[in-house]
Amino acid sequence: MRREVRFGVAAMPRRPLLSLAVWSVPEALPSALFGIAVARAVDRGFLAGRPLVGLAWLGTLVLAGIVGAAGSRQVYRRLGELVEPFRDELVRRVVGGALRHRIAGRAEDGAVARLTRQVEIVRDTYAGLIVVVRGFVVTVGGAVVGMLSVAPVLALLILPPFLLGVAGFLATLGVSAGRYGASVRADERLSATAGAALAGTRDVAARGAEEHVAALVAGPIADQAAAERALARVAVLRGLCFAVGGWLPLVVLLGAGPWLIGRGLTAGVIMGGLTYVLFGLQPALGTLISGLGGSGLRYVVTLGRILDATTPPAVSPPRTAVVTGYDLELSGVTFAYGPHAEPVLRDLDLAVPVGDHLAIVGSSGIGKSTLAGLLCGLLRPDAGTVALGGAPVADLPPDWLATARVLIPQEAYVFGGTVRDNLTYLRPDATDAEVTGAVAAVGAEPLLARLGGYSAELAPAELSGGERQVVALVRAYLSPAPVVVLDEATSNLDPTAERRAEEAFAARGGTLIVIAHRLSSALRARRVLVLDGTTATLGDHSTLLATSSLYRQLFGAWDGTDLGPSRNVGTAFPERARATADPRSAPETPRIRETG
Repeated sequence: MRREVRFGVAAMPRRPLLSLAVWSVPEALPSALFGIAVARAVDRGFLAGRPLVGLAWLGTLVLAGIVGAAGSRQVYRRLGELVEPFRDELVRRVVGGALRHRIAGRAEDGAVARLTRQVEIVRDTYAGLIVVVRGFVVTVGGAVVGMLSVAPVLALLILPPFLLGVAGFLATLGVSAGRYGASVRADERLSATAGAALAGTRDVAARGAEEHVAALVAGPIADQAAAERALARVAVLRGLCFAVGGWLPLVVLLGAGPWLIGRGLTAGVIMGGLTYVLFGLQPALGTLISGLGGSGLRYVVTLGRILDATTPPAVSPPRTAVVTGYDLELSGVTFAYGPHAEPVLRDLDLAVPVGDHLAIVGSSGIGKSTLAGLLCGLLRPDAGTVALGGAPVADLPPDWLATARVLIPQEAYVFGGTVRDNLTYLRPDATDAEVTGAVAAVGAEPLLARLGGYSAELAPAELSGGERQVVALVRAYLSPAPVVVLDEATSNLDPTAERRAEEAFAARGGTLIVIAHRLSSALRARRVLVLDGTTATLGDHSTLLATSSLYRQLFGAWDGTDLGPSRNVGTAFPERARATADPRSAPETPRIRETG
């Protein structure tokens, strides 16, 4: 609980907090004047036979209430300045934690729930706690000032039992938070177990397994009942604390009445003291107990879950990774989406030397994008290794890896900002000549003219899918990364624009890996990797025609129209004209094993 409290206090901006404190002063005025006005109205007005004077003193409470209401209005206007930065910090923490988990190759299934539900719970309870604690301090502070003004002896009689009740309640908060968390976890376990049992009701009845299922559910039921009873016992303790802090001061003051009168205190002063207890301290303590005992526990438990899930792990000493180049190599790589899922890739070996132009083809969902993610280090294999320059990708710092390879997915990312900012995102120091050269190479001049030049503001929602891909392609072309992976990054472009972009990247230098959207991408590549779910075959176009039935099927279904109007299959790719390739020729598969 201390961690959550420290986190909430540290997140408070100092200037809004100071402003909140300043405007709380006029709000404390009614609490301070309540007992004074009652004492003066009784002693100098009603008991003295001057009812108008008594009414005048009571009328001051109306004026004090107006001043306090003005202060309260200003307080609530500034509450958002405290709460919203806290919420923003939680959002950044949740998103950052999710990104760290994904970069590390770990599953991150609860990020959406934390972002959409738990953050809002913490935000609302945080605001409620600020209101409750501030209101308690204001009310108690005003009451103490008033008692000291009326008769200091009142404070000596009232405050000790009141503070004892407050201290006792605060001492139960740690126990309450622990038991509340245990209750929540027990309830979740019971819901999961009961849900599984109810989902299989027909099978349970068919096999006569009612007693077995009842035994499975009995344990979570008992745990949840025990957690609720433990939480109820803490609620009883809170009731005792309220009795000590809220009612015992009243009993003490009434019991000390004769002694107070003997010391010269008037009936009005004693009534003023009772007023401070009944209309100030007692309601303030009740609000504090209900607020901290309800919203406070939800705040601690929910924020604790967010902090547990988003706190970065302890940093271990970095492993030494010696990079000797930019060649990529997969050795015995197996990957599945989940421990019980069928592997998408199994025992795959692949070598991509520096400067290679590799196209990856296969049916939709066969694992091409998965392979791209593994090559770029965005996914971690379940078995085997992925190496870049001889060093395992897992050992390479993410910031360095970002400069070594660039991946453009099918859904290209474009952000609000200038056109130049979008194009130079991966290379902010690019010169005007370099940017212009990249735009010309990829063929983005028409888009640049339509958008209004480099300084024009870009509205992502106003761009088509193809236009977003063109922006991302220029960005990747400008990137200093020597390894480029295009994961169907030209799927929304026409065949001519796609050919121009791929030829530009091939002439750019470095390694180019293309997840092919059209077969023409494979024909432009130096080597082609064919994935069919059971085998992975590597070779050039003519060799694969002779050895890969899937590649022959893809090639046979292709009509060649996406080569562009100025080219034809027979002249541009004579191997297709020689459709009778020797079936005995062997593919280049020294590093590819069966994948299924």
